[in-house]
Amino acid sequence: MGGLGPIDSISSVLEGLARRLGLESKLLESRLRRDWVSIVGEPIASNTWPDQIRYKKLYLLVHNSVWLHQLTFLKPTLIQKLNQVAGSEVVTDIVLKIGELPEADRAPASPEALPEAAPTASAELLAEISDHVTTIQDPDLRHHLTQLMAQSLAQPRGPKAG
Repeated sequence: MGGLGPIDSISSVLEGLARRLGLESKLLESRLRRDWVSIVGEPIASNTWPDQIRYKKLYLLVHNSVWLHQLTFLKPTLIQKLNQVAGSEVVTDIVLKIGELPEADRAPASPEALPEAAPTASAELLAEISDHVTTIQDPDLRHHLTQLMAQSLAQPRGPKAG
């Protein structure tokens, strides 16, 4: 019987699972919506909204025709930025269309707005959890996963049902 192989990090397992299930573009869509201002900057973000990604094309809603015209010149730069954020070539083209920008969805949920779990985890347990989640690049995901793991591991275990 062979020995155990190397243990994969959670982020690599999640990335592989997303790739196999074809969820890469959906995850990128979510990330773009959440971080749109920091990715493209305030002037562009206030006049555009990432609608969806289909067949490696990002469909971008634009406030008006003036911005649509301006963004046609910025397409190569935007594509490069988006693929840099994704870590691979997920977007090969941007389709610009004039449309209504969603106002309610534009405010990202801040970590402070989310209810915080109040685990009574020891410093040793938190250090061990931190070792496991350090490779997760998304800071919000890393934070929430740390909180979830701490909450789960800090809960007292009741007797198992027989």
